[in-house]
Amino acid sequence: MAYGMRYRKSRQQDVGEGTFDPADTQKVRHTRVGIWDLYEQIEPKLKLVPWSLRSKMETYHEMKGSFPFVVRMFKDIGSIGRTCYLLFAGYVAITVILALIPAIELWYSGLLLKIVQNAIEKRSVDRHVLFQVATSRLVCAAVSRLLNFAQAQLYRPLNERIKQHYAVKSFHARARLDVPTYADASTQRQLDNSSTSSRTSIAWNNVLATLHLSSTGIELVSQFSVLFNMLRDQRDGPLLATLSFGHTLFRKKTNRRQWQPPGVWAATTKDPDYLRSMGMARVVHHQTHRKELVAGGLADYLLSSYRVASEHLGSQATDFFDAFHKHTVTDRLSLSAFLSDPLRELPQIVFTLRAVQYPSDIPLSLASLNLITQTTTKFSQTLFSLFEETGSVAENLASIRKLYETYTIPNIVSDGATPFPEDQQSLNLGVSVEFRNVSFRYPGSTKDVLRHVSFKILQGQLCVIVGANGSGKSTILKLIACLYDPTEGEIIVNGQDIRTLKLADLRRATSVLFQDYTHFPLSIRDNIALGDPNHAHDDEKIREAAKLGGAAEFIERLDEGFDTYLDRPVDDLYSALPQGTKTLFGRSVEYGSLRNAGGMSSHSKALSGGQMQRIALSRTFMRDEGVGLLCFDEPSASLDPTAEHDLFERLRLLRGNKTMIFSSHRFGNLTRHADLILYMDDAVVLEEGTHNELIKRGGGYAKIWQLQAQAFLP
Repeated sequence: MAYGMRYRKSRQQDVGEGTFDPADTQKVRHTRVGIWDLYEQIEPKLKLVPWSLRSKMETYHEMKGSFPFVVRMFKDIGSIGRTCYLLFAGYVAITVILALIPAIELWYSGLLLKIVQNAIEKRSVDRHVLFQVATSRLVCAAVSRLLNFAQAQLYRPLNERIKQHYAVKSFHARARLDVPTYADASTQRQLDNSSTSSRTSIAWNNVLATLHLSSTGIELVSQFSVLFNMLRDQRDGPLLATLSFGHTLFRKKTNRRQWQPPGVWAATTKDPDYLRSMGMARVVHHQTHRKELVAGGLADYLLSSYRVASEHLGSQATDFFDAFHKHTVTDRLSLSAFLSDPLRELPQIVFTLRAVQYPSDIPLSLASLNLITQTTTKFSQTLFSLFEETGSVAENLASIRKLYETYTIPNIVSDGATPFPEDQQSLNLGVSVEFRNVSFRYPGSTKDVLRHVSFKILQGQLCVIVGANGSGKSTILKLIACLYDPTEGEIIVNGQDIRTLKLADLRRATSVLFQDYTHFPLSIRDNIALGDPNHAHDDEKIREAAKLGGAAEFIERLDEGFDTYLDRPVDDLYSALPQGTKTLFGRSVEYGSLRNAGGMSSHSKALSGGQMQRIALSRTFMRDEGVGLLCFDEPSASLDPTAEHDLFERLRLLRGNKTMIFSSHRFGNLTRHADLILYMDDAVVLEEGTHNELIKRGGGYAKIWQLQAQAFLP
């Protein structure tokens, strides 16, 4: 919980472009809600609309904007497969029938009025009709039970098929995003708003919400039609129904509450007692502060201070949503509340007056009053349930729009149209790379990590970029790999602007190992195989890559070998275990908070940094075909000198005639063999040339070479 500003993620509305400024009194209204300050944006079109109506109008407007995406959703569901289509059609048919059953029950109940009327006029009871009325209730109840059972049987397979279909689409939507786009806060917010639980899907939730909305409408219209036909021949039927509706409407309105404002809003509090009490509560609750709390003997002081702050706050010690809920309570004395009680008694008064005027109609009027009261109450409750649910329905409908919008999030990095390379065989001779006055800063930063960098690496050359950490070495490799577009300047690959080339082609022709490499929550076999997805099932090639990367020996010593998971993506589950249980399924048992929740945390295997790096190197060695450019970012950072020497020997064998670029802060045999060395410091290239040329020049490269060389001299 953040101090001062409080917010809820439960419902993220789309508010369009522009800004929200609480200080703008022309566009923002300020309201004091307990200890909170509420600021609400005033929509120009709704400026003169009462607050309660404005909330509903915004909800209906949101639903209208989501409707095209709901139509698209139903089309997608219909295209999943014939089986899914038939299941869905059956589910919809059952929903419609269930919505009509209350009207059928009402129609049969209306026959009771005819029975009463015949009994009064003809002094006889139609036993056949009476039997129909009695059995209809049993039949409708039995049919409803069977249909609900059938619908429940269709629920699971429909949910699973729809969930799986949209899981694949969402997987693709995320996988296609480039680095800066995925890291953008607005993209993350958009993806978070479109996510759902593992048990269902946004699409299925929307199907249920839409069907519920439609079935409720069918139920109301059908019941209203039956009720109208029943009452139009009754002397006081329409009047009694109107009065019954009126009471229910007023009664429901007086109980209406709101948990959060509609539209665009923000709330903050500056109350010192509330801020202080919440801060002290965080100190007590969070494990982070426990050492200082105990060692400093702070418990008594915190308790005393918390008690004083709570006494000062009194009943106002509540979060914003509770405060707003109490602020919007409408069941106080008002015109609607004042009229509610008289309206409740009016149907009885009208019935009494009619009974005095027409004593012979008392049985019929009494039966009509009872039927009308029951029906209108149920009708009104259903109607207002629909109104109250429009907020959640609108939220569900908006979520499907947000889900579809994630499928078309534009990537920031430019994708060209020119195939690369024109001649696949040319990759065996390497790839040329040229930077022309390139500058770059990471998104959200104000500092350039590269400033006006220019250099040229010819086909088949071995280039080593050296310099201190933070000098910009890794950034050069990230730009070559098209993880980002340069802020200024041009990058030329084989004589063509990199922005004009197809990204997929360029990335297939490039193999990169970054310093901040990752290991995937997959088996070691899969971690290596992802270096070349085209040969992901070639076990012989995977094992050969592991040998070249120096990982085969320690992998074979692991209990599960290449099937070992570096980080299990699924937790083991268990009940309370005897305290002596230390391992389960070959993994250590964690007696922590996860145990109370019924789960066992999974940790990475105890591999060293060097071993993890060798697995990453093995993934790189999988890429030897169709690659013309090899890039390595600090590949020996976690290796000892012997392992480093062996690695460089293997890399030189792998290289052949291909272009290879290294970045390193350690100088050694690699720089001696380099065709080109780029010496960087503070975001610029200060020197370039071969090792001998730079040593003769006596500049920064030569000085650092001498410093590092002295560490190995006696």
